[in-house]
Amino acid sequence: MRRKRFVGESLLRCRQSNVMYESNGFEEAVQRQKEMAKKKLVTIPPRYVRDDQDHSVASSNKEVPVIDMQRLINYNDHDDSMNIELQKLHFAAQEWGFFQLINHGVSCSVVERMKHEIKEFFNLPLEEKNKFEQLPGDTDGFGQLFVVSDEQKLDWADLFYLKTAPPHLRMPVFSKLSVSLRETIEEYSEEIKELTMKVLKLLGKTLGIEEEVVKSFFEEGKQSMRMNYYPPCPQPDKVMGISPHSDASALTILLQVNETEGLQIKKDGIWIPIVPLPSAFIVNIGDAFEIFSNGRYRSIEHRSVVSSEKERISVATFHGPRLNGELGPANSLVTAHGQPAFKKIGVNEFYTRFFNRELVGKTYVDTMRITH
Repeated sequence: MRRKRFVGESLLRCRQSNVMYESNGFEEAVQRQKEMAKKKLVTIPPRYVRDDQDHSVASSNKEVPVIDMQRLINYNDHDDSMNIELQKLHFAAQEWGFFQLINHGVSCSVVERMKHEIKEFFNLPLEEKNKFEQLPGDTDGFGQLFVVSDEQKLDWADLFYLKTAPPHLRMPVFSKLSVSLRETIEEYSEEIKELTMKVLKLLGKTLGIEEEVVKSFFEEGKQSMRMNYYPPCPQPDKVMGISPHSDASALTILLQVNETEGLQIKKDGIWIPIVPLPSAFIVNIGDAFEIFSNGRYRSIEHRSVVSSEKERISVATFHGPRLNGELGPANSLVTAHGQPAFKKIGVNEFYTRFFNRELVGKTYVDTMRITH
């Protein structure tokens, strides 16, 4: 199938009680979500109806672990509180693949500016946002990702995606941003990179991987951001904000921009909602780290659901291996635990394949497993 892209110029017209579509080359096309939500539709267009998804959520008291970064920063083998926190980190990564990170050290003022700037961006008129529209064959910009056919069901969300580091990966759309948004993203990007590397080194320590090995894989790695806008939906139990998937990155750090909840993770076969803690980041293991850890830490399937009344906004920052490297299990883990669980693959090819697929659970990382 040829890869298709969400077309911003598509027109949504309502004729009496029927929803009709015009499109530039699509069998069925849709407007930006925020604009469509303003129309106060009673029923949603068929292309968003997700009868293929289990919309049930567990009434469980389970909550993802909470990790205190300050107890880990100056780790030494003789500090009991740090040892306990490191054990908690290991448990969170191994049993959950998700955790909330408190006392993370990222500047509160930078975080608040980031929240403000992203809200302002999504409040721009559609014609202004369309100036940042994705170009053919590229992922950066305002639009949609992982749409590979005209028939594919769509998520109830607007996305603004940017490659942010190393700087040479930034596309022209980055330079088109307002000075205040661009400067805020740059500052936030740097602080998140520093935090990410600290967490990755600590995860490596729990697995017995040398710090220099972690640095060589990830320090100059690809960083990207996905800003997510989920508008209110008249039939929230029939749509997905983002389809169930696992992230390709090594580590994802999620900033909850407003108070509306929506993130759910799949654990033991059931969907569990995450209630964000104030001032915390939500962190999760991605496919690349599952491969690097030889399967010791697994990426976890997660999704976003939407509200009937409130918008939800979030920013996910992804950090992966350096693009000119090769992704595979760390040598020390293969030696310690026998045969590798995953094939090796060039990092650039790893990402190319990921972005040319539909998001479907953990199916991508499964293509790299070795069956012994």
